[in-house]
Amino acid sequence: MNPAVATAWWAARRRQWGLGMALVVPLACTLSALAWRLAGPDLAIIVLALGLLAAAAISTWRMRRLDRRWLVRQLDQHPGARDSADLLFADAAQLNPLQQRQRARVDDALRADPPDLRARWPRWALRAAWAAALLVVALAFGWPRGGTAPASPTPATQAGSAPTMVPPSLQSARLRISAPAYTGQPPRTQNTLDGNVAQDSQLSWALRFSSIPSRVALQFHDGQRIELGHDGTQWTGSWKAERPALYRVVTEPAMRDTRLYRLDVVPDQPPSVRVIEPDATLVTGTPGQRRWPLRFEARDDHGVAANAQLKVTLAQGSGENITFREQLFTLAGTGPATQKRFAHALDLAALGATAGNDVIVQLQVRDNHAPTPQAAQSSSLILRLPSEADVQEAELEGMVKRTLPAYFRSQRQIIIDAEALIAQRGKLSPEEFTRRSDAIGVDQRILRLRYGQFLGEESEGAPKAPPTGDLPTSDLPTRDAPQATHEHEHGEDGGGAHADDHDDHGHDHGGSDGPTVFGSATDVLSEYGHTHDHAEAATLLDPQTRATLKAALDQMWSSEGELRQGRPKEALPHAYKALGFIKEVQQAERIYLARVGPDLPPIDESRRLGGKREGIVSRRLALAARSTPDQAIVGAWQQLGGAGGDPDLDALAGWLRANEARLGDPLGLAAAIEELRMSPGCTACRQALRAQLWRALLRPLPPPSRRIAPDAMGQRYLDALESGR
Repeated sequence: MNPAVATAWWAARRRQWGLGMALVVPLACTLSALAWRLAGPDLAIIVLALGLLAAAAISTWRMRRLDRRWLVRQLDQHPGARDSADLLFADAAQLNPLQQRQRARVDDALRADPPDLRARWPRWALRAAWAAALLVVALAFGWPRGGTAPASPTPATQAGSAPTMVPPSLQSARLRISAPAYTGQPPRTQNTLDGNVAQDSQLSWALRFSSIPSRVALQFHDGQRIELGHDGTQWTGSWKAERPALYRVVTEPAMRDTRLYRLDVVPDQPPSVRVIEPDATLVTGTPGQRRWPLRFEARDDHGVAANAQLKVTLAQGSGENITFREQLFTLAGTGPATQKRFAHALDLAALGATAGNDVIVQLQVRDNHAPTPQAAQSSSLILRLPSEADVQEAELEGMVKRTLPAYFRSQRQIIIDAEALIAQRGKLSPEEFTRRSDAIGVDQRILRLRYGQFLGEESEGAPKAPPTGDLPTSDLPTRDAPQATHEHEHGEDGGGAHADDHDDHGHDHGGSDGPTVFGSATDVLSEYGHTHDHAEAATLLDPQTRATLKAALDQMWSSEGELRQGRPKEALPHAYKALGFIKEVQQAERIYLARVGPDLPPIDESRRLGGKREGIVSRRLALAARSTPDQAIVGAWQQLGGAGGDPDLDALAGWLRANEARLGDPLGLAAAIEELRMSPGCTACRQALRAQLWRALLRPLPPPSRRIAPDAMGQRYLDALESGR
């Protein structure tokens, strides 16, 4: 680029930047002076800094608008450029000879007569802007405040005259919050006097006023008062935040603005413990188990202690001869401070646990709260090591559970066959319809007899082996092929064969014609699973399951009777009920109760069979008195609603201090009381206090609801009870 052109371009850009600063800086000074007048020097400095930054940004933006395209347009106006200034910025290798010659002529002409591209100074605009700015600054600093004497107190100019004081106003405020060390929160400083701080935080105030008051204090809503000291123009004080509070800044002379500030205190929460492994509180051990893996997770809002205590209790013995032995293990946590994990593999052999013992563990953790840490513990986890008798019983029970599905699988097929027969009724003759219904009834009878074996009932027919779903098709009664296929798809366990319904599993305690297979679960069940001499011992089912199975048999009996008489539609409700009971039997489980060590007081043998009733506490529950709303609060609430008179705010404040613990937002109620105290005629303040009192009122318990009137049948039943019939 031509050096003369480059120099002129740079001079024009500098001039444009200077014009922007000269026009915007007076406006920034004017705004800063107004801020000083209204809010004080701190805000004025901030406004001035922001104004200068804005002026620099605007000037830079104006300068960057003078780009190369602008330069070409300006150079084309020069006589020596001959409207060919764009050739100066083109690549010489891409120009033809004519363009190169024209470029050389333009370059020589601009060297000989350099252009002046600088904009002219707007003198009148600059003079007007600076004059207006100086006028506003002079008025802001020189005009007296409200036509009174200076803000600072001055001695009397004449004998016997008192100085005139101006009410001070809060110009700047800083609140420094230093949380306790255990929280890990760094100290912070804020310009607002409201705050949400951790409990036991150290608060420090630094206040400045427009005029120097004689005294400054912090007045809390509960009567506490903190006097602030001053160092020059700054007033400072500190307080330990142990409870939520409302406070205001009071001065002498009093300030115009006496608003309330709120400090919410967040207490430290105790830690919480969650069990990750195992996933159940009661775990049954396996034979030969040597280790028990444990994993826990502890959380806290400010951090969990690095170590935790694992309390292990070993319970040995049975009946009344149970002994307990406790041990403690220290576990080190991993992970962040607020969420630590503790893992440990308990060595059962080193602990001394043997078969038939119970191992109870519980994790105890602490947080970092100072000076007294808060503790929490996990739920108790129990590992039950089975004895040899339990192992044998579990093996036999597992064998029975493997065998039962062969029996509990065909009731649904009977329902499907009955519904299919009902759908074909119009296409079949009465004799054929009755014959097929009777065949389904035979299947229902066979299934009923098989279920009856588990209740110790005798079955009919020759003894046969239990059904296993692998009988040859030649042993099956006649049944339509489509129905048999449907049976296979819709068995109760998802795939039972209908062939099981056609084996009369009767027995008379004689030998079986079929060969037995050594170790077969079904042969063991048929040999040892029935004791017909003692019906209560004829099954391994618990009493509740036995009762459910008995109800299923009753419904099967009713279903069989209807089917054998050619009424499958009347048999369906009984068949469905039987299916529901069978599902309950399939889902039956045992209920385990945790073993608890006895800790009973010794029995006083001298008082036994004596008939004396001294010291016996009545077992009747005392009736709790019905709580009634405080009449003083109700009266104040009514007065605020326009019932006449003004409420006693001192009495309300005293009631608040006595009932602060049960209120959801005591600070809100205290703030409403103080606002109405400062502005007795404020209608909005009265409504706000009335709303707070409504939330604080105790709601009376609702009366018991009336009993629903009985219908005609129910009324006849009640009348019969009263008449004694």
